[in-house]
Amino acid sequence: MIRLHVNVDHVATLRQQRDTIYPDPVLAAGLCELAGADGITAHLREDRRHIQDRDVRLLRQTVRGVLNLEMAAVPSIVDIALEIKPDFCTLVPEKRQERTTEGGLDLRGQGAVIGRAVRTLRDAGIGVSLFIDPEEDAARASADLGATCAELHTGDYCHAASGSAAARRELARLEKAGRAVADAGLRLAAGHGLDYGNVGPVAALPFLEELNIGHSIIARAVLVGMERAVGDMRVAIAAGARNAE
Repeated sequence: MIRLHVNVDHVATLRQQRDTIYPDPVLAAGLCELAGADGITAHLREDRRHIQDRDVRLLRQTVRGVLNLEMAAVPSIVDIALEIKPDFCTLVPEKRQERTTEGGLDLRGQGAVIGRAVRTLRDAGIGVSLFIDPEEDAARASADLGATCAELHTGDYCHAASGSAAARRELARLEKAGRAVADAGLRLAAGHGLDYGNVGPVAALPFLEELNIGHSIIARAVLVGMERAVGDMRVAIAAGARNAE
């Protein structure tokens, strides 16, 4: 069964808009787990635009499933990860001007920096995933850098019109990269931009073990509640996985 990790960043986004103490992403994480999420993802950005240090420390104390800390490969954030000891960290690129993560890591240009972060985290007993563009070379480079998992960036697929030739091309690209990740001996994850309408074909990818989904679940939860929003996503993922059988 494909694991669902819910990203609670945008609960914190709503909170930070008014600089209040609510809504609380830590409470949201608990509701996600009660609704059937297998894990919680939170991105502690350098600019602290949504998730705060307090959040990740409390999440470490309260999350009963898997805690995945998304982070840039910078020493100040690596130090926090070493302190709180999430189950694993996903290294992602960050740009101050971007609204959300726009693509995979630059494994060629930033390989030395990323490799140091991977080694430091793994030496502390923390698993490491790399957020990569769906390319075979990136899959192989992730293994060379010592990662234990690779998460494919699904943004290009999600931006293509549903059922279009472009969407089919991007899905084929994801499948090819996913096979390369598995061949390299890494766990395969995927995420970014996935929603209730487009998640099915991604859930059907061979070797896929987990999905990281945030914005679409939090957006639906605003209208129908967290339990139904998480449950509906689990149904959509299960339907897609069945189609692969």
